[in-house]
Amino acid sequence: MLGTIVNTATIVLGSVAGATLRRGIKPQVQSVLFTAMGLASLALGFNAVARTMPQSQYPVLFIVSLAIGGLAGTALDLDGRFKKLVEGKGKRGEGLAHGLSTGILLYCIGTFSIVGPMLSALEGDNTFLYTNATLDLITSAVLATTYGIGMVWAAPVLFCWQGMFYLVARLCGPVIPDALISEIITVGGTLIVASGLSLLNIKDCRTLNLIPSLFVPIVFFALKSLLA
Repeated sequence: MLGTIVNTATIVLGSVAGATLRRGIKPQVQSVLFTAMGLASLALGFNAVARTMPQSQYPVLFIVSLAIGGLAGTALDLDGRFKKLVEGKGKRGEGLAHGLSTGILLYCIGTFSIVGPMLSALEGDNTFLYTNATLDLITSAVLATTYGIGMVWAAPVLFCWQGMFYLVARLCGPVIPDALISEIITVGGTLIVASGLSLLNIKDCRTLNLIPSLFVPIVFFALKSLLA
């Protein structure tokens, strides 16, 4: 768990540093950083999809996952509930909810953050997690210059997310199929693209309502295994 602990700590450190520097940053600079994060989200999301989609054994699964997950998330109103939980009322809170949803996706969805804790559990190799920690340090600092110290709440989410994969790998061994990881990353990359579109004010995709999409491939592979 050392790699996950380090990764979590870098998000806290980056958020504190960014929030501290925020007071001395002009609105024009914050706007540029905001745009930069939107473009970075698009690049990271497209890169994840481009790398994993060709490996998919079920090319239509990610579309079905987004459709089913989006319907479930909308029915549960995850986006609205999250905003009410994080911000209460007011424009500032709305911005924090937007920043947290973006940050959580950027920190948690990707090869480093999914495969990293599994390698740490199975082989004691924290290379992926340390690399992810470096990226998250920079990302969290930039996000905090726009959204403030509230971005620190993304840290425990990352810890639980990576901790889940670490525990599964420790308990089950290397039984999680690579095909499942590829499907999760493909769906996750699409969600990161959606966050980028929102950051750039191109389209408010209400990305949080799409979060259940990440669990559809897990259910699909579980049912496939039971019926095999």
